[in-house]
Amino acid sequence: MLLISCPNCGSRDETEFHYGGQAHVAYPENPNELNDREWAEFLFYRDNTKGAFAERWLHSTGCRQWFNMLRDTVTYEIQAIYPMGTPRPDKAAPAPESGTASTAPDSTTTGTAAPSIAATSMATSTAPASTTAPEGATK
Repeated sequence: MLLISCPNCGSRDETEFHYGGQAHVAYPENPNELNDREWAEFLFYRDNTKGAFAERWLHSTGCRQWFNMLRDTVTYEIQAIYPMGTPRPDKAAPAPESGTASTAPDSTTTGTAAPSIAATSMATSTAPASTTAPEGATK
């Protein structure tokens, strides 16, 4: 099981989240001008990357906010978690500390900014800091 660090709520078990597919898929500028094949490609065709892959996730049992995650599909290592609407971070950038959140505005329909966690410390958490799958995981 993965330990995912929600930008709003902190580290939680993977069971609290729902996978939302590939991140950064641009909506067509003129969807009415697409033929059936082009529309089907937009809806159903996604990258199947081996390695670093940008994904969308929903914290469905917590804050109900969407966020993006850069995760290695081979090792399950979470390399970055970042708000919706921001560009994908560089693959070579170091992974953020567990519990790190951004205070940048999110792209939800509420239009509100993510809460500040300046006074919050995740150092007292008893949860393990590792976000990789255990040896022998079959997922």
